[in-house]
Amino acid sequence: MEEKIISSAAQVIIAITPIVGIAIGGVVVFFSLLWHHLEVRRQILSGTYKREKFNLKAYSLLIGLLLTGIGFMLTVVFALLGGISISLLGGLIPFSIGICAIIFYRVNDWE
Repeated sequence: MEEKIISSAAQVIIAITPIVGIAIGGVVVFFSLLWHHLEVRRQILSGTYKREKFNLKAYSLLIGLLLTGIGFMLTVVFALLGGISISLLGGLIPFSIGICAIIFYRVNDWE
């Protein structure tokens, strides 16, 4: 077998790529939060600020459904690939959190 040797320049580029991606992502998030802060501040000064209500019930249903679906599919895939093993926790943990969020949605009858 013939092994392919990666040049040192390529290794440096491969090592730097995730670091640069995380740094640029951090800068984008920072300026997004700064923009939102300045916008809310201007609205407060002009007297047009209206606080948004957070709908916890809809949020818990959405998160519950997403985590249940993702957790169920991961559990099925891990069970088919590796059988019953510790890797099933990768699917069972989000599955159980999703079920708990749906139970939270059903138990709390507000509004």
